[in-house]
Amino acid sequence: MTNFLNDILKQPEELSRSLRFLLESENAHLEKATSILRQAPYVYLTGIGASWNAAIAGASFFHTAGYPIILIEASELLHFSNLAPGSVLVIVSRSGRSIEIVNLVDKARNDGVRIVAITNSPESPLALQCDASICVDLAFDHAVSVTMYSALAMATGLVAASTAGKIDESIGSSLNETLRAVGRDLALWREKIENSDWTSADSPVYFLARGASLASCHEARLLWEEAGKAPASAMSTGGFRHGPQEIVTPDIRFCLWLDQLSLRAEDLMVADDLRKLGARVMLIGERLPAPTGDLDIPLPSSPPGWQFLVDIIPAQLAAERLARLRGVDCDSLRYCSYIVEDEGGIIQETKKYGSEIRQRH
Repeated sequence: MTNFLNDILKQPEELSRSLRFLLESENAHLEKATSILRQAPYVYLTGIGASWNAAIAGASFFHTAGYPIILIEASELLHFSNLAPGSVLVIVSRSGRSIEIVNLVDKARNDGVRIVAITNSPESPLALQCDASICVDLAFDHAVSVTMYSALAMATGLVAASTAGKIDESIGSSLNETLRAVGRDLALWREKIENSDWTSADSPVYFLARGASLASCHEARLLWEEAGKAPASAMSTGGFRHGPQEIVTPDIRFCLWLDQLSLRAEDLMVADDLRKLGARVMLIGERLPAPTGDLDIPLPSSPPGWQFLVDIIPAQLAAERLARLRGVDCDSLRYCSYIVEDEGGIIQETKKYGSEIRQRH
């Protein structure tokens, strides 16, 4: 068993543990973060890498509540944006040590902007310099972000839902019930993925979703790249229908998430048309009509808006299988550091040379 697969399989139990910690031990910190955000005229929500994808999930609660926020990736926010006076910056970062995050904290402090941190590193520069810090309190994944992504998405969702007034006392028991159901379903999901030829070593893959599941969509693309070392694309299902559908050819792979409520019939039509054009479709969602795609993964019910917490897991399993089919090591990173602590280059020798040039100039 790969370390990647082990991280995936233990995820429901780990997320339940983190949820209990967030709602009990971290409750005062959640309330403080909520108070800070409700006082802010502007709210920025940011992250980078898997943490950026987790931020997308949290943003969905603000958006559906009509609560205005500015969602922008950390590197873009750092170098190409100015923070509005009096605003609050919510930073999602598993380590709190990535170079863009550290420099963004300095920028916010210099601009008098308050910071809410959502992290797994309470001793990081991010956590130590923020105004409110929420920690998910879990062991780090072996390499690529698995439970870390999901736990950060969950914590960001709790902060956002609380700020937008879209949370109640039942959320803990409801999410735990969903996670227990996933624990029971994991073996079936894994068997279906292993016995299907949807995962292909060489076929192009597009990930399509709407709403909060866009977080899972983009995280799946990242896993395809980090773990499977294969290119992939991710976009909204609606956006795909405005031009990108011209790339459809026989045997291309699509993974499509169905939303809990919105545009289900329309997206089932998309899946059906893709199959008519010869593409292979994996469909993930609640209450799936059967059979629909080439690989259907029915999800247990989740509280409204929270499907994203578990609908990434089938894609994680598929990414692990992809790595095995391609004969690549999903438990190590060829070029990327576990924590990216500089902003130039990719190859380590190039990055060192670039650092020397910057020092000379």
